[in-house]
Amino acid sequence: MRILVADKLPPHASARLRATGADVIVEASLRDEALTERIAALEPNVLIVRSTKVGAAQLEASEALALVIRAGAGVNTIDTAAAAGRAIHVANCPGKNADAVAELTFALLLAIDRMIPEAALDLRGGHWDKARFGKARGLKGRTLGLLGLGGIGAEVARRAAAFGMPVVAWSRSLTPERAAAMGVRRCDSPEDVARRCDILSAHLALTPDTRGSVGEAVLQALPAGAVVINTSRAEIVDAAALLRALDERGLWAGLDVFPDEPGASEGAFTSALAQHPRVVGTPHIGASTEQSESAVADEACRIVEEWMRTGVVHNSVNLSKRSGADHLIVVRHYDRVGVLAGVLAAIREADHNVQEMENVLFSGGMAAAAHIQVRGCPSDDLVRAIRQVPEVFSVRVRPR
Repeated sequence: MRILVADKLPPHASARLRATGADVIVEASLRDEALTERIAALEPNVLIVRSTKVGAAQLEASEALALVIRAGAGVNTIDTAAAAGRAIHVANCPGKNADAVAELTFALLLAIDRMIPEAALDLRGGHWDKARFGKARGLKGRTLGLLGLGGIGAEVARRAAAFGMPVVAWSRSLTPERAAAMGVRRCDSPEDVARRCDILSAHLALTPDTRGSVGEAVLQALPAGAVVINTSRAEIVDAAALLRALDERGLWAGLDVFPDEPGASEGAFTSALAQHPRVVGTPHIGASTEQSESAVADEACRIVEEWMRTGVVHNSVNLSKRSGADHLIVVRHYDRVGVLAGVLAAIREADHNVQEMENVLFSGGMAAAAHIQVRGCPSDDLVRAIRQVPEVFSVRVRPR
């Protein structure tokens, strides 16, 4: 087993991976063509990345590559469709950075409300201006609106309660029961959240459906002077619409993500949003705490360990939600060499495509049951052909 770690992880992670007996190569600066070339040369079975983009070129560079792990929550930097086309698992580490991102969400909100960046710079420049910087509104009693109530959104909601802030929320999966259990008011749409809140915070995964969720309609529904926080993905917010709202409606924004971020961790960056006087920004550091990075690294290691031990990939994001199978063949058989080969040969001759299969071994190791999902209704001839395979003693077909 060979593992290529192409991003910086805490030192204990590589030690833990090596403890599995795997050959672990850590080259944290690999990007683009250099990454493609190293995958082709090293032929790793596992690739672990953080912010590094993994596209079709990297995925096609070696037939050995079977698992790509994003040491983070989202997988928008990985071509999951291309990976699925080559039967390469893509896994992530959801929820492990939730505390860190929730903390930054409130850091940005407090920085805006208390004018902390400006006050700190003023003091550093030798100027004392208590009159100017002593005019915060405060957070208690102000309504926080959340778009997305997954792991991070839930942690933000918990912290809002500590600040005495009512919470309204929208999420596609948010049920009235879960909203009641969390002490939040469920809304019917992002626009409904915006109409009911003073501060809007986005915690949505980036998908085709969520791109531009905070657009003109949502921003216009917010009250004048409201605050928009985005620590999720830049594409969740319509940047042009937000710039107009900052100028025309007196909105404020706390942003950790920006359009066209540099690919490297350091470099020049020009952004109308980042440099706007009504924006407090940070350079995409939401998940960057020692606690978070350690938890994410541990989860990446656990995924590798479980895959090596059981063959199961936890947190795989590019598996089919439902196969195209419409019938299930249950074959009960003695556990002997060649039995399943004979069964599958009969299915192939009948021109059925196996979609999923599981062979369950019973105690004592004498017998097993194969559950084979196929497209199309198996004929009586196929059932007879399977029954004729030596060591098979029962065949049953049922629609799915």
